[in-house]
Amino acid sequence: MDDRSKSSKTRRIILFPMPFQGHMNPMMQLANILHSKGFTISILHHPYNSPHSSNYPHLAFHLIPDGLSEDQVSIHDIPRVLHLLNTECIGPSRECLRKLLATHDDIECIITDAMMYCSKDVVEDLGIHRIVLRTSSVSSFLAFATLPLLQEKGYYYSDHNNNNNLESRRDDPVPELPPLRVKDIPSIQSQNPDVALKIIGNLVQGTKTASGLIFNTFPDLEEPNLPNLREHFRMPTFLIGPFHKFFSAASSSLLTQDRSAISWLDTQKPDSVLYVSFGSLAAMDEDHVTEVAWGLANSMQPFLWVVRPGLVQGSEWLESLPNEFLEITSKRGYIVKWAPQQEVLSHPAVGGFWTHSGWNSVLESICEGVPMICSSFFGDQTVNSRYINDVWNLGIELEKGFEREEIESAIRKIMVDGEGQEIRERALRLKEKVQGSLKTDGFSSQSLNDLSDFISSFKSSGA
Repeated sequence: MDDRSKSSKTRRIILFPMPFQGHMNPMMQLANILHSKGFTISILHHPYNSPHSSNYPHLAFHLIPDGLSEDQVSIHDIPRVLHLLNTECIGPSRECLRKLLATHDDIECIITDAMMYCSKDVVEDLGIHRIVLRTSSVSSFLAFATLPLLQEKGYYYSDHNNNNNLESRRDDPVPELPPLRVKDIPSIQSQNPDVALKIIGNLVQGTKTASGLIFNTFPDLEEPNLPNLREHFRMPTFLIGPFHKFFSAASSSLLTQDRSAISWLDTQKPDSVLYVSFGSLAAMDEDHVTEVAWGLANSMQPFLWVVRPGLVQGSEWLESLPNEFLEITSKRGYIVKWAPQQEVLSHPAVGGFWTHSGWNSVLESICEGVPMICSSFFGDQTVNSRYINDVWNLGIELEKGFEREEIESAIRKIMVDGEGQEIRERALRLKEKVQGSLKTDGFSSQSLNDLSDFISSFKSSGA
């Protein structure tokens, strides 16, 4: 029996992830989820930050020979990398997809990361449906979609000088996007802000031309924003999160996890440890990391701190931390390069999470009922922080950035004071709603079934 005869009995979906940790995790989780629904999964991926295919023997992997060098895809300027991935890779991606279509007659659609907006051009004239996965919250995605209007009304500027003029208005409300303030409007840090704004525009327009839209979220968080989403994006939309509660993200981590963090947590008292991690892309200067260090020290609370190599600009790892800090916290603090975050957040010793407010981290914290302290850096993180603080009441946003006094105060509120206990109780109630959404008759499970039926309808319709 040849390959084409075998494939006629299968239903294949092609997934096209963005090669960053925060985007790769949910896409690989979605791959596992769809595989569990009976689909055969093929992954198109770049050489840069390739997924660990050996962790997924049930999936097929296809390398795109994009020809980009390591220097070209340096993450020091993320918009530049996004631009390169979406311009230089159209031809190689299209050719790779064309070969798959020629050798498999079971392909029902392609699911692409919304940031891979070049997929619109990749699939053009190939007769295949494209569904977009947005790896953020609905609320932050709508903020991105509204940026042209916000720029027109003077809340967002693409040139550096006008951005400076907005400093005096940082705390002004944005009536078009309550509860956001001017400082919460999402941005992408870049040496060329015009390119960043164009990327956001391409992201939104590329999404609007898709056949369907998937979010890694659930309606108990997003309900107030869903009518606005349907107005802007008139297509079938599926909220099937949190993905990681279907399948663990551990095997899709692009960084090596230090499991000694779990052994250390085993020695700590329940709800006593503050877990600190600012994600896989954030960068800080030495002054800021010093404020973080002394805020942790002065709070007198035990902590587990992920100091990723590259987190501190110009530093290999811990050399930028004050020696005195390392000495006085050696018995109540533990520092690792990367941690198995889901396992950490579910550990009984963890009582709070100081996060960069990336969406994966927010969902993982919500699912374990852990209160948050929020320090946002870029992208959707500012929106997530505002919602955590003002709407969902699941944590505290550090309004001043990185100042040791505010850090110390926030840590004590979350870990010691009555305010932290109230936040923890709300977080635990929301955790129960997540569990309900994942039950057979829950919203996320039903939405997953709807997505499966939607994908299967492509073949039956002859498209």
